[in-house]
Amino acid sequence: MEVILKTDIKGLGYKNDMVEVKPGYGRNYLIPQGFAVLATGSNKKILAENVKQAAHKAEKIKTAAEELASKLAEMTLEIKAKIGESGKIFGKVTTLQISDALATKGVDIDRKKISINVPVQGAGEFEAEVDLHREVKSSVKFVVVAE
Repeated sequence: MEVILKTDIKGLGYKNDMVEVKPGYGRNYLIPQGFAVLATGSNKKILAENVKQAAHKAEKIKTAAEELASKLAEMTLEIKAKIGESGKIFGKVTTLQISDALATKGVDIDRKKISINVPVQGAGEFEAEVDLHREVKSSVKFVVVAE
């Protein structure tokens, strides 16, 4: 089943992408939730027109995302966590903590666009990946320190 995405969905695609999904996933989840529409002939024409009109705006957004990516690459965040005597942290470092730390530095990024690929076990320096745009990804360094 072919659908046109109305929003970015992690692991599936970005807004205005035409993707192939299983019929049950499309009919029972994506379409009722408003995340996608069926890729009919008329919807494809509407999509083509929307993409053509949005091309100029998209270039401006991509440039802004690239500037933000270079700013994030230079940044190092400090995340405070409770650390036991063995050196391991209690709980875990979440994307929400990284998003909040970025907000204190003046960068507002949704926590859903941040992913930590390596499990954070204790104090030290780690990296998180930030998805700023469909073509622009950046990594931000963060240091876990004792509270």
